[in-house]
Amino acid sequence: MIDINKVRFDTPGCQDKIFLNSAGSSLVPNIVSDTMYQYLEQERMIGGYQTALIQQDKIDEFYIQSSLLLNCEPKNIAFSYNATDAYAKALSSINFRSGDVILTSDDDYISNYIAFFSLKKRFGIEIVRIKNLDNGDIDLIDAEEKMVTCKPILVSITHVPTNSGKIQPVEKIGELCATYDIWYIVDACQSVGQIIVDVKKIKCDFLSATGRKFLRGPRGTGLLYISDKALNAGLEPLMIDMRGAKWNSEQSYSPIDTARRFELWEVSYSNLMGLTEAIKYANQIGLGNIQSANLKLINLLKSTLIQNIDIHLTEEGSRSASIVTFSSRSKPLEYFVQKLNDANVSYGVGYREFALIDFNKKDVDWVIRLSPHYFNTEQEIMNTVEVLAPV
Repeated sequence: MIDINKVRFDTPGCQDKIFLNSAGSSLVPNIVSDTMYQYLEQERMIGGYQTALIQQDKIDEFYIQSSLLLNCEPKNIAFSYNATDAYAKALSSINFRSGDVILTSDDDYISNYIAFFSLKKRFGIEIVRIKNLDNGDIDLIDAEEKMVTCKPILVSITHVPTNSGKIQPVEKIGELCATYDIWYIVDACQSVGQIIVDVKKIKCDFLSATGRKFLRGPRGTGLLYISDKALNAGLEPLMIDMRGAKWNSEQSYSPIDTARRFELWEVSYSNLMGLTEAIKYANQIGLGNIQSANLKLINLLKSTLIQNIDIHLTEEGSRSASIVTFSSRSKPLEYFVQKLNDANVSYGVGYREFALIDFNKKDVDWVIRLSPHYFNTEQEIMNTVEVLAPV
């Protein structure tokens, strides 16, 4: 069970507001900021190189804690500067050729789609989308049919879309990718830290995540999981440096054996140390406990918001994570922004261009996004619902 009083004591940022924007950038526990301050103070006094040498054991703990989080080995983990940085490095390791197909969903993240378009412009690849069922779930029959007919070189799925809270069936898609021997990337930016994420069950080759969201780490941090299959196949980022490779001769290099081939030599170690503490904090509480607490909060929020006649829930899917989005047919965005601001409720806003395919289907220009986390209380949920109640 989660000791909510201790968690809230460890999170002073939740004392003076109702914070419901962990899908954007969550509140860090004291241990995260304290660790970063201490590291920076040591750098200030003795310099960055000497500090890194002294703190090497604690730096290495990042890989240990991350492997515990995702159920893999430390050698399969690379530090990154954010989820998009991690995702882009993974994407760059695929040897695309003209005519290659990327198979994705209607709900992949905006930056992923822009990367696909960039690859299409540069290499002439094709982008094919899996159909959704009427309830918003991915159509697994269509997914398999397109794996057979289109023969994609890569499948990319966003585990929990940023514009809604549905949980995509990444494990079932992973089984299909394993059957047809297709490279598989999972964008877990919105899932890692709020639900159990097990790369062995997902069977992905790459999984990217950020530190700032549900992991409650600092901005400018993320991580990338790389499977043994991908490492053994020699996949490496397009722009590899002295961190990830050895200079063998005047005309050649060789990548190192571990996932750290996807890192760059220069790292903000204070940020890395902060992310390590955030992951350790989550691991100590237990992702199963966090997932259960979040499910209660989001179910309460959705079941009460749906009674509001001014609100149109834009959620789909049979499984839901701790994100809910809503729009309105009767009130403008500014109406809800004003009400939430006046009540000191933190939230997010999504616009059509953030999720063009999904929003075009739903015919909405904007959504308010609320994303509770385990440091929130049921009373805060009810207070927020009351703030949004029709006048």
